[in-house]
Amino acid sequence: MSVEAPEILRVNTKKVACDGDEGALGHPRVYLTMDQEGKVECGYCDRLFILIGSAADKALN
Repeated sequence: MSVEAPEILRVNTKKVACDGDEGALGHPRVYLTMDQEGKVECGYCDRLFILIGSAADKALN
């Protein structure tokens, strides 16, 4: 049994909103703020947001 890796989204703002992008099947909209490394993970859907140009973004490349 394999588990899909969480979706990674590269963004250009330190504050992001996530609602799961599933319409009625998504989750409540939450507002998240990046940590010092430039990343934040949604507690509902595990989507990972990475700030473009941050240390977390450079680690992806």
